[in-house]
Amino acid sequence: MAAIPPVCDFGWKARDAVLTGTDAKAHSILQQAGPKGLVVAFICNHCPYVKAIIQRIVRDAEELAPIGIGFVAINSNDAEAYPDDSYENMRRFAEDNRLPFPYLHDADQTVARAYGAVCTPDFFCFNSRGELQYRGRLDASRKEKDQPGLRRDLFEAMLQIAETGEGPREQVASVGCSIKWRENP
Repeated sequence: MAAIPPVCDFGWKARDAVLTGTDAKAHSILQQAGPKGLVVAFICNHCPYVKAIIQRIVRDAEELAPIGIGFVAINSNDAEAYPDDSYENMRRFAEDNRLPFPYLHDADQTVARAYGAVCTPDFFCFNSRGELQYRGRLDASRKEKDQPGLRRDLFEAMLQIAETGEGPREQVASVGCSIKWRENP
């Protein structure tokens, strides 16, 4: 069943944490920020919504980097109940999809809870001051394959944030699989 996150809480401050990446190194979330902003994406390995758009996420991250936008992805799903989302499978997913950004493991789910993440994908987009300015969809495809002429909502929002420090007031929420929470946190 699809989950839909709430609308953007403008100005909410980014939370930091140090998590292990698929490169086996510790990464600070906020240290991934570029001079113009940061995208924090909650994704996972098995979600059909993520699988359908992962190459567009990679494209957008690569195209945002030169304008000063950093990017980081986090998997918070319960890997015991969903083995496809295990750390080892995260490493394969990162390699297979040639992720150009850190893909971090939130094994105890504290980061997802701190952010209020709801689904995969769930995008939190911050300006240079670490203030939330966009929490919407990547594009209108949902879990469909790329279609020519599709509006790149997240990319366009981040261009605006890089230029003005403020995100668009009209935003369409992302849709995806619910975060797979542990039964006993």
